[in-house]
Amino acid sequence: MSTDRSDFTQGSILKKLSLLMLPVLGALILQAAYGAVDLLVVGRFGSTAGLSAVSTGSQILNLVTFVVTQLAMGVTVLIARYLGEKRPEQIGAVLGGAAVVFTILSVGIFILLVGFARPVSVLMQAPEEAVGLTVSYVRICGGGIFFIVAYNLLSAIFRGLGDSRSPLLFVLVACLVNIAGDLILVAGFGMDAAGAAIATVLAQAVSVVFAVALLIKKKLPFAITRGLSIQSSM
Repeated sequence: MSTDRSDFTQGSILKKLSLLMLPVLGALILQAAYGAVDLLVVGRFGSTAGLSAVSTGSQILNLVTFVVTQLAMGVTVLIARYLGEKRPEQIGAVLGGAAVVFTILSVGIFILLVGFARPVSVLMQAPEEAVGLTVSYVRICGGGIFFIVAYNLLSAIFRGLGDSRSPLLFVLVACLVNIAGDLILVAGFGMDAAGAAIATVLAQAVSVVFAVALLIKKKLPFAITRGLSIQSSM
């Protein structure tokens, strides 16, 4: 039998859970650093209103990310369950259903954040002098919501496969891109809160491309066909 450390049905469970948990914790910490980096750079090189806008906008984005992450956790659980039961052919329905649900979710969030950015900003009690910049921050991040949702879904797939290190790598790359983008757009071009939002979206887009490339190269216990059917390769 296989003794792969991603197989939690064999060997020491505590050791494998620890190896799975620590990268997840690291990824969560790095995700939380997104808003902190934006605040630091805008606070240093931007305006006071821009700092307030990023602070309020980050709260909105964090709330959306939290909801998406919790839903994606269900995908992780189902994939892990079917792999543990040696029924990888069932994962096709999981991935197909998840693709539909998260696409609908992305469209809904996109409409909310882009179309109703001002009411949302006012609801979050953005300071009057910072409402305009907050609206810009929220709209730009809302426009890139598809990347944010896709990243969390891809991370859920990797974790369901027992690989929590790859999502940590994705978010690390995204953080580095975000820092570089903040410095270039905010400090270099003086784009204030809008620059921070663009850097955040760009960082998420890079992490999604990176994740897709790694998923394609990864040796999976199932084969994905164009029709979304899954064939066991075990």
